[in-house]
Amino acid sequence: AALGTASRCPPSPAGRRLEELPRSARPRSPAAPSPSRPRSDGLGYSKPDAVYETNPAKFKTLQNILEVEKETGLKFMLVLLQSISDGERDEEHPNLIRVNALKAYEIALKKYHGWMLQKLFTGSVYALPYKSDLLKALEKGKEVKEEETIEKIHQFLSRVTPILDAIYEMYTRMNAELNYKA
Repeated sequence: AALGTASRCPPSPAGRRLEELPRSARPRSPAAPSPSRPRSDGLGYSKPDAVYETNPAKFKTLQNILEVEKETGLKFMLVLLQSISDGERDEEHPNLIRVNALKAYEIALKKYHGWMLQKLFTGSVYALPYKSDLLKALEKGKEVKEEETIEKIHQFLSRVTPILDAIYEMYTRMNAELNYKA
């Protein structure tokens, strides 16, 4: 039930069109909640439906929706890593990554979220790992100097960012950017 509809939808092959699903298995619009699926105002229970409604031709399958969602998550991670690589930090708490995560959220995800999800994210940054723990995880548990890991992040970003920038520019030219709020 990761997206709020998996428990209601019958198993289906990848690429099945949403309109091919029985009406009872389709995601419902937030404007028309049902008694069996109460409205939760902004908690994302109907995100697939909200995305589908913005552009039915573009989002014919759940797979199309998930591919776009993956791209926004990737952009968030890249901005987060870039911010860490650039040395941005809270001077009072240099081992916390709240500043970096909030910057990444502002740039990559905030515009897609309604007020409630924005507030939830702002509160959730207090549960993020310490920067040292994140860097250790990126090194697969090995003890490596922070400077070495930051340099690896910088090298990774210098290779990946131009490619992704070209992809995002193509989306913009094709008017294929996301334009919904959950």
